[in-house]
Amino acid sequence: MVGGAGLIAVNTYASASETNETNQSGTTRLAAGAAGSTVDCPEVADSLPELSEKALAGVSDELAAMDTQVTDAYQRLTRMGTAPGAGEKVKGEVLDPLEKSRAESIGRITDSIGKSTGERPSGLDDLAACEVRAAPGGTTGNGSGDAGADGKDSGDKGSGDQGTGGDGGTPPAAGGENGNGPEATDFVDIRTVRPNVNRAPEARSGASRGSFSVDCGVNENKNYNTDNVIVAPGVTNGAHHTHDYVGNQDVNAFSNNDTFAAAGTSCDAKGDKSSYYWPVMRVQDGTQEFDQNNDGGGKEGNVGKILTAKQAEIKYVGSPTSKVVGMPKFLRIITGDAKAFTNGTANANAHFSCTGFEDKVQLTDKYPICPKGSDVVRSFAFQSCWDGQNTDSANHRSHVAFADANGNCAGGFKAIPQLTMRLVYSVPTPVIANGQVKNAYAVDGFPEQLHKPINDHDDFISVMDQNLMNQVVDCLNKGRNCGAGTPPENGNGAGKGDDDGGKGNGESDDKGGQGGNGGNGGNGKGDTGNGGATEAPAKGGTPNGQDEAKGSGGSGDEAVKSGGTAGADAPRTESTVASEAQRAQSGANPGTSASPSAVSRPEGGEDQEPAGSVNPAPQAEGSQGSLAETGSQLWPAAAGALMLCAGLVVLLRSRRHTARR
Repeated sequence: MVGGAGLIAVNTYASASETNETNQSGTTRLAAGAAGSTVDCPEVADSLPELSEKALAGVSDELAAMDTQVTDAYQRLTRMGTAPGAGEKVKGEVLDPLEKSRAESIGRITDSIGKSTGERPSGLDDLAACEVRAAPGGTTGNGSGDAGADGKDSGDKGSGDQGTGGDGGTPPAAGGENGNGPEATDFVDIRTVRPNVNRAPEARSGASRGSFSVDCGVNENKNYNTDNVIVAPGVTNGAHHTHDYVGNQDVNAFSNNDTFAAAGTSCDAKGDKSSYYWPVMRVQDGTQEFDQNNDGGGKEGNVGKILTAKQAEIKYVGSPTSKVVGMPKFLRIITGDAKAFTNGTANANAHFSCTGFEDKVQLTDKYPICPKGSDVVRSFAFQSCWDGQNTDSANHRSHVAFADANGNCAGGFKAIPQLTMRLVYSVPTPVIANGQVKNAYAVDGFPEQLHKPINDHDDFISVMDQNLMNQVVDCLNKGRNCGAGTPPENGNGAGKGDDDGGKGNGESDDKGGQGGNGGNGGNGKGDTGNGGATEAPAKGGTPNGQDEAKGSGGSGDEAVKSGGTAGADAPRTESTVASEAQRAQSGANPGTSASPSAVSRPEGGEDQEPAGSVNPAPQAEGSQGSLAETGSQLWPAAAGALMLCAGLVVLLRSRRHTARR
């Protein structure tokens, strides 16, 4: 049965390159009569049973072939124009040949499954026929659904008539720079959206109330491709739109579990090699991007300037009803539906808002127009229940599920850390006049989906090392807030780090535990203390004041006792700065001085803690600042003071004797 690999379900859709009009920017534009239309076919992959490895290859090949058939049909549709009697022409030249080809492929799929299992699946033949769907002036719903507590829209997503082109008639144009959307009715002023009155379920006894944040950047290094290794492994341009990638840095159509594990990561916690990827957002301002003439880009209607998010907040949260268990390594999850416009809203999970207005209903089928000073927000909440066995499934959905309205997982499913993401963008304000939108922005998508916001989606492959996943689970189940950007707790900081140390929360490789905040203790594995690893190099401070530099917390040049210090090689974080400020005030670790960014020095005053620093937590006996260490430091100081006083007395007596003479 499909577990770790998953079924190839290629979403190959039409390129807009074979049309009859080119706009001034050089982008190929859809023919006017077809711009608001699309070819809508049932998803065969959604109706397949679990597949054996033996059947997988043959079925995958046929699914890819079927998507190529849809590509060809959509390209023929875009060339139809607005000629009278186009309905019969569409039927004869687009729909009938497409149905025949799909029926032949479905037959080969049922044969392949029958040979491997001894039983042919039934009902697939009914999925051969397709239709032409015409987009009306409106959108797929009314945007009034309340956001459910599990992050999936649990309210009314709207039932607006999507329309069909049953007779092949001429639909209205879809707008947008490339003629395939978005249009003016896809936007709404956020100030007109009503407040959200839906509330999250109340946490029960035994709930996991914590959160764990990871910092993986915003794709500053422009790591893009148009593949989708989850649904289309081995197929170049399987997504037909461009993705932003953060986290794992070796993700493409040909990646696998082995390459994921060996890859680098953009995450601060080097134990997190998970892949977090989503469709890019563009503003249709006439910019010719690097992919203007490429598959997945301008060739397929995804045009304009790619916007990099200002913030990418990635956080794992617990369950309101139970403790959570760890995610299995290489778990794949897709949230949302890239084809919700044609598939319907059953799996749609798009959420849009604006900063300062996130208490309003989260929009699912509208892009928000934000007022000056406010940014566009895309947010995602992934499925939080797992079947306890599989890392993937034939349709890439059945192995995970959303909790119900009360936060409970269905029978047999287990609560796992729920991945949530919040992307913030600075977007030029769209202008709507005379029913047209200028300076539109949109999320990349399949060309036939007309850039509707309801198609937004997000993808995730979990590649955390076991140590870090254990920390996530422990943090959530104990109701703590941990990870990137959170204050240190008893030395378990959340700072950045490289492989030599400075990694808060023990986010480490197999070298052992790393002390957060440059060595003030960690949660990593090891033989001594809270992070002392016998194999770790003596490059940094030792956890909890151990006598030998067995831990690798901190990246100083030499090992020191009494908790390490963050050396020049250690990345500086808010928690590292706070720790340095505390040491500067207490006199600990005199060999390391706080940098100007760590401590402000008012003229004539003493060192001051920076804003946002925390008071040192009480130390256990034997740790940094223990009574024994304090005494050993105070006795020499006291002896020096006595000697100084004696010297002053001798000096004064000498002066008096000289004065008498």
